[in-house]
Amino acid sequence: MSLLVADIGGTNTRVALASDGGIGPVTAFRNAAFPDLATLLGRYLETQPAADRPRAGALSVAAPIRGDDVQMSNIDWHFSRPVLCKALGLDHLLVANDFAALARSLPELGAADLAAVGGGTAIANAPRVAIGPGTGLGVASLLPAGDRWITLPGEGGHATLGATDDQEAAIVRAARLRYGHCSAERLLSGHGLAFLHETLHGGAPLAPEAIGARFAAGEADAAQTLEVFFGFLGSMAANVALTLGAFGGVYIGGGIVPRYLEAFQRSRFRERFEAKGRYKEYLRAIPAWVIVDPYPALKGLAALARDAGHR
Repeated sequence: MSLLVADIGGTNTRVALASDGGIGPVTAFRNAAFPDLATLLGRYLETQPAADRPRAGALSVAAPIRGDDVQMSNIDWHFSRPVLCKALGLDHLLVANDFAALARSLPELGAADLAAVGGGTAIANAPRVAIGPGTGLGVASLLPAGDRWITLPGEGGHATLGATDDQEAAIVRAARLRYGHCSAERLLSGHGLAFLHETLHGGAPLAPEAIGARFAAGEADAAQTLEVFFGFLGSMAANVALTLGAFGGVYIGGGIVPRYLEAFQRSRFRERFEAKGRYKEYLRAIPAWVIVDPYPALKGLAALARDAGHR
C-alpha cells in the first residue's frame, strides 16, 4: 500500500508516494501558486493512477503542531487535519513538524547522504540534533528509546541569539532596533541572510538568491555575508548540542547550507561550534554533518508513519 508523503515548507512543497520499495518520484510545487494546502495536494493526487491512490498520508509542516488545527508559520495557510484527511480521501493522516520529520530521517540516512564538517565520532545510542536555515530556522532532536526513536520537535529557532564579538554585537543590535527581538531565525534564514548583507554592506536590500548569485560570481561582500552567517550558525548549533548532549551528532539541513557546501566546509562554522571556553573538548567530540540527500524529510515521514502503524 502506498503512502502520501509531503514536506510543506514556507515556500515550496515536495510530494511523493512512499512504499516498501522506497520513495517514488518527487514533485515540487511553489506554494504561492495555490490558495491552500488542500488544493495543492489534491492537484498532485489527480495526477496519480487510480490504482496508486493512497489511503494514508504523512505531512511535515513548517509550524508548531499542537493539535488537529495547524497554522503555518511563514505562509498564511491554515488547515484542520480531519477536514484535510477527508478532502483527500484518506483513512489516516499523520501531521508532524517539519524538523521532527527531518530528525526522524537521521537513522534512515546513509554515508552518501551526509557531508562531514569537522571531526568527532558519533555515539550510536546518544541524542541527535537536526538544525537548518531555510525560509525559517528549524530545530529538533531525536532520542533513542530501546529499539525505537522519539522525536522532540520545538521552536528553538526563536530562541534569543547572542553575539561573540563586536561585529556580531552590532548586527544583533541592528536586528533588535528593527524587530524588537533578535531570535536566531532573524539572522539564520533566507530573510536573515538578506538582513545580514544589508547591515554589513548597505545599499538596496537584496534577495537571498541575488546574494548567492553574487557569491558565485566571486564578489567579496557576498562571501563575507555568508561567512558571518555560517559563524552565527556554528554558535547556535553548539548551543543546541550542549543543551541536548548531542553525542549522536549534529545534522544540518534546510535549503541554504547544502547550496554552499564547499564554502561552508571551509568556513568558521566548526571553529565557532567548538568555541565554548571550558567546553571546547566536549564539543570537539561531537560530529557534525550537512545533509545532502535532497528529500530527507520524506524519508522521515515514511519512518514516522511506519512507527505509527500506518504502513
